[in-house]
Amino acid sequence: MRKTKLITLTLITAVLFTSCNETKETEVVEKKVETVDVSAETKAVTQVMKSYKDAIQNLTTEGTKELFTKEATVFESGGSEGTYEQYESHHLGPELVHFNSFIFSDYTIDVVIDMPFAFVNETYIYTIDIKVDEGTEPRIIKKKGVATSDLKKIDGKWMITKTHSSSRNIRK
Repeated sequence: MRKTKLITLTLITAVLFTSCNETKETEVVEKKVETVDVSAETKAVTQVMKSYKDAIQNLTTEGTKELFTKEATVFESGGSEGTYEQYESHHLGPELVHFNSFIFSDYTIDVVIDMPFAFVNETYIYTIDIKVDEGTEPRIIKKKGVATSDLKKIDGKWMITKTHSSSRNIRK
């Protein structure tokens, strides 16, 4: 009887062992790795930011809406300006008509690419020459500014999704 139990136990162990070691088919999924030319993407992002800066220096917002997504948000000096379209029509556009000039100097830009996103830091000094209206004195505003912007590559085109800028008086 003891021999029968030993044989039975051995058979059960063998069956369990072989069923546990069954080879399972595994699905092989190939993941396509896309190579990114970081230098080219950085240049493209820098060009978007330059186009925006150049428009402001030219005292216009013409062509700037295409640089932003429809949902892009704008924050300026501690306040939310809403979407870029709201900012452009209620703040930036009406403001630019009161300037003789708006000049950026000491401009630096730092771009980090993390596809499909880009993160931008800009520093600069801006000088605004305000038009003289009846009863007002000529005025020059010169401040140190910083801006951060997030961009996303959508359908092969870099677009600003969020931007925040602030400024302060230049310390002497």
